[in-house]
Amino acid sequence: MGTQLHPGNKKTAGGPDLCVVGGAGHVGLPLAVVLASKGLHVLIHDINVKALELIAKGVMPFMEQGADSLLNEVLAKGSLEVTSDFSRLAGVPDIIVTIGTPIDEFLNPSPKAMTQCFEAMLPYLSEGQVIILRSTVSPGTTEWLERYLRVKGKAVPVAFCPERIVQGYAIRELQTLPQIISGTSPEAVRRSEAVFSLIAPELVRLEPMEAEFAKLFCNAYRYVQFAISNQFFMIANSAGWDYYRILEGMKKSYARMQDVPRAGFAAGPCLFKDTMQIAASYNNEFSLGSAAMLINEGLPLYMVEQIARAHDLQNLTVGLLGMAFKADSDDPRASLSYKLKKVLLFRAKAVLTSDPYVKEDPDLIPADEVVERSDILILCTPHAEYKNLQTRGKRVFDIWNCFGLGARI
Repeated sequence: MGTQLHPGNKKTAGGPDLCVVGGAGHVGLPLAVVLASKGLHVLIHDINVKALELIAKGVMPFMEQGADSLLNEVLAKGSLEVTSDFSRLAGVPDIIVTIGTPIDEFLNPSPKAMTQCFEAMLPYLSEGQVIILRSTVSPGTTEWLERYLRVKGKAVPVAFCPERIVQGYAIRELQTLPQIISGTSPEAVRRSEAVFSLIAPELVRLEPMEAEFAKLFCNAYRYVQFAISNQFFMIANSAGWDYYRILEGMKKSYARMQDVPRAGFAAGPCLFKDTMQIAASYNNEFSLGSAAMLINEGLPLYMVEQIARAHDLQNLTVGLLGMAFKADSDDPRASLSYKLKKVLLFRAKAVLTSDPYVKEDPDLIPADEVVERSDILILCTPHAEYKNLQTRGKRVFDIWNCFGLGARI
């Protein structure tokens, strides 16, 4: 079943062409579905059994545009399987790993998840297979992994082919954006090119550490951009002026300013983490990244202090609208809305929260109820659903200018 990419490799008869480890997550699942739609027999491996059960039923465990119909299509064709059994990796020619390196409490890369994953995989790896790292890793990880496997007696080439999609739009962007390819050997590069040429319109070759830096630089650049806009907002707001009126004036008919983003929470599972990984790899001397972190992570504290200057917070109920880390998403990971909530729990009489998409938070209540019961509202995440929300005359602090009324705190 599926397209045999690698004649001569030891593939189990009738078995998968490719396995995506961590394939039930935001990085792995869209990739697995798209590759399966191109004729490959794809195996998804994950330790999240609940997510695997949903996928097997044709249900996406998170929001992803265009994924639901495509998932059901590849399941119906029999070109996609799911498993939590590491032994199923034996004999699969290409193994794409979407387990990244998070940062620890000291803001340094933590290889624990990656190491645990490969320790579980080791008994089932053999000559003829190729490992393709997909998630963000700290610089040097690709070559470290190849050495680690060799010391363990596994002569398996390793490639690094980073994802660069916007979460929620992966199905489209996987098939329209260029793909960076790198590897520890010509074979790792060749095999990676064979996989990604099925979906990407263009392949870009780099050395492994170049590719690792390229991925981190992309996210850090965006994080710094958001920090600049957030600091501009704080400067304008502290001076008593509306930042969005200034921003509109800056951008109007002036091409060089069109990329300046709106102010707002810059968070999520990637931008902050990846910026700190650059700092750690550069002897903690990435001063621009560290400054961006202080600005972006400090924005909730600034908002609370500014509101407290004009309102008696300890006697007021504050309603937070939007707990996902970005607009029109159901993903609350590393959302600054929760940091704002924690601060307000110490300062306000009560804090109420709502989000139309987040499902795992038992404290969430409907937006209308938050509006009804709150004295002050803060728009944390600019979901499109909030655009026409009836706020019943309540004071709304809208740093995003989602309601088009200007943003002053």
